[in-house]
Amino acid sequence: MVDEAPWRRAATDGPDSPYRVAGPVADAPSYRTLTYEVDDRVARLTFNRPEQGNSITPDTPVELADAVERADLDPRVHVIVVSGRGKGFCGGYDLAASAEGLMDGRMSGATPREGTVLDPTVQMLNHDPAGTWDPMVDYAMMSRFTKGFASLLHANKPTVAKIHGFCVAGGTDIALHCDQIVIAADAKIGYPPTRVWGVPSAGLWAHRLGDQRAKRLLLTGDTLTGREAAEWGLAIEAPEPEELDERTERLVRRIAAMPLNQLMMVKLALNSALLAQGVQNSQLISTVFDGISRHTREGHAFQQRAAEAGFRAAVRERDAAPYDDGGPATSNVTHQPSSKG
Repeated sequence: MVDEAPWRRAATDGPDSPYRVAGPVADAPSYRTLTYEVDDRVARLTFNRPEQGNSITPDTPVELADAVERADLDPRVHVIVVSGRGKGFCGGYDLAASAEGLMDGRMSGATPREGTVLDPTVQMLNHDPAGTWDPMVDYAMMSRFTKGFASLLHANKPTVAKIHGFCVAGGTDIALHCDQIVIAADAKIGYPPTRVWGVPSAGLWAHRLGDQRAKRLLLTGDTLTGREAAEWGLAIEAPEPEELDERTERLVRRIAAMPLNQLMMVKLALNSALLAQGVQNSQLISTVFDGISRHTREGHAFQQRAAEAGFRAAVRERDAAPYDDGGPATSNVTHQPSSKG
């Protein structure tokens, strides 16, 4: 039997490995919003709030960044896969209570951070249309979400998003930071909140799609199907739903077979070109504008409507005609759980 080629060995194997003294990796902590598993060179980060559409809470970016760092430091891991349990990948921010004015001081499932910019009560007081809005309170909060999601881009190791069902609003702020996106052909991806009350703080749409296609989506709030996302170059593959797991695994296994140091060098080299385009500047501007969008006349009107009729009703009205007419990009995502979208 032919021995495996030496460059195919695990990074921890052999007397010449710099990791040969490494002991067993400690168990991952118990996260509120996701689970963490490692098998055969793959770290699997799975959003685990299926009843809430895996919506984002203040815990999400902190736990995601922690899990990414754990995988980045583990020499057994060659590639990081992010996915979601339940009906979809992620339906956006869990801000329905904020829009409806029903805050009790915490977002669902959130670790208490009383008196800080991550305290929903602080944000609610800062969003009072009768008061004075401090944009830096808003920015300090939203930028921390973006920094946590950006850990996927800045990790040394490649990251892959596996998307099924829906990836809308804040969910795209997570997925677009991944190096590769594999999406089910029938899934929906986009940022409907650009119609009112939101700007994508990740600031990555133009960098991923180019100027005209990014504007086509964000000037309408339309979403793409997974199949359209692959055609537009937003995703690398768009298999049929029943083939999503198999196709993602095929890609992940091909990546995981590469030497760890090769993967790191290739990613860092290609990231240098992406970052040179001004991603960080785009994110800063987009995050500031995201806060501004919730404090315009129209933004306050949307929040008032949500307080009167409920957030889901306000979203349905936001996404009604003329946006429900289909077209090259579709927008029928209002039945999915979402907060900012």
